[in-house]
Amino acid sequence: MTRYTSAHATNETAADTGAPPAHGRSRTATTTRPTQPARRLRLRSRATVLGAAALALSLPLTACSSSPDGEGKGSADGPSGSATGSAYSSPSPTPAVAPATYRHALTEALGPLDSALRAVDGAHDGGPLNRALDAAAAKADTAARALQSTATPDDALAGNSQLASSLGALAQDLRSARAGGGRCSASPRVALGTARSPQSLKLAGHALTALGYDATLHLPHTERARHRRLANGALVHDGSRGGLGRLTVKNGTGTDAVVTLTRGTRTAFSVYVRSGSEATVRSVNSGSYTVYFTTGEDWNDPRSSFTRECRFEKFDDRATFRTVRVAGGTQYTVLTFSLNKVIGGNARTSAVPPGEFPS
Repeated sequence: MTRYTSAHATNETAADTGAPPAHGRSRTATTTRPTQPARRLRLRSRATVLGAAALALSLPLTACSSSPDGEGKGSADGPSGSATGSAYSSPSPTPAVAPATYRHALTEALGPLDSALRAVDGAHDGGPLNRALDAAAAKADTAARALQSTATPDDALAGNSQLASSLGALAQDLRSARAGGGRCSASPRVALGTARSPQSLKLAGHALTALGYDATLHLPHTERARHRRLANGALVHDGSRGGLGRLTVKNGTGTDAVVTLTRGTRTAFSVYVRSGSEATVRSVNSGSYTVYFTTGEDWNDPRSSFTRECRFEKFDDRATFRTVRVAGGTQYTVLTFSLNKVIGGNARTSAVPPGEFPS
């Protein structure tokens, strides 16, 4: 039996055209408060002259002070001609905020949010969880605005400010965590697990609670990012195969990949190729195929997609497999595609919208 190698065979050489490397195929695919001058006392007798002199000596020490423009500040005469007192009055003291009043304000602001966060904790993935996240984000915004305008005891000023700021950040993180409707979307609980606002909210709540102001909230549980992978060469989808064609895929990228061949609108097969590895699919039927590939991290098998760092592409040229009987045996096609760009490669690729990538 002889073996037929496609037009992109091993013994081909490519001239250096100066073009950028292509994907290899077939081997290498942020006051002066003015005061009235002290009036002179009118002297009526020798005794009063002495008294006025004594008063004049004492005023600079007790009632007068120099203003920036050099005018003195002093007391005014009363109706009988005697001094009536100091020219300054003390400001009224700011009333202290009762701790009980602030505790009530905290309960009013945080109670609805706590209920909404508990709903997030119990919601199922998909639409129910997205709706719960939206509702909790709205409650977090409302609570933040309420606390910003709440009268606060002196010992709780710093904690209240931090709590209000953390609630605003939480609202943004809750909205950002919503799962997208398409491919390559991590679980909202994974997104919340990497957000900073929940930790900041805990610190602010603990600081206020330690002062006697209960600011605890039931934050929804989170999940760590996962790194699920299939075995190298595993067939994600396997249609009818009975030919003699052979496809080898080399993955020199930094992430795992899934390569999918389609004929028309039907998927012939999909193969999983780990980063830095190669895999071969045999028994490929004769025909012309479109070659798609997706790369990323954390393979979600039920959704047939990676959940992070996703890319969706296809080779511009179709892959054609032929099986021909000749004298003395059979000729069949053997193709090699490289997913990373290589020197001398002769295959170009184009990005594909995630919604158009075959399952």
